[in-house]
Amino acid sequence: MTEISFYHLLHQPLTSALPKLLERVQGAGLKAVIKVGSEDHMKDLDEALWSFKKDSFLPHGHMKGKFPDQQPIYLTTGDENPAEATILVLVDSMESDLLDNYDRCLEMFDGTDQEAVTAARVRWKTYKEADHDLTYWQQTEQGGWAKKA
Repeated sequence: MTEISFYHLLHQPLTSALPKLLERVQGAGLKAVIKVGSEDHMKDLDEALWSFKKDSFLPHGHMKGKFPDQQPIYLTTGDENPAEATILVLVDSMESDLLDNYDRCLEMFDGTDQEAVTAARVRWKTYKEADHDLTYWQQTEQGGWAKKA
């Protein structure tokens, strides 16, 4: 059963918080798929992963790029997993029909957007009813994460 962690963004935008989490994924030697709601948002995240630090970047690719099977981090609007990643990151209130193909899912949602919060609550309930192992992390003022549930 996939372990699902909800990440409640409160003090930093996704473009700042996501790269920090992906550094940890990469540091553990794992691969990730990031499912986004639109190609425009995919482009924004693509840019953020290249430029979030002046002295480094996160190697990644996207559904419009070459060599998808070789990407340690893969951005898409679909459900494909060409590099056999074990981590799924869902943003923009996205869902996946292939959730069980991953060891872990990171659900990231904007706490300043009431629709996103409501949608996250619905997904939490759905996952709980499906007997997934759930955790809830709330963003701290410093940009870190505090486990709340």
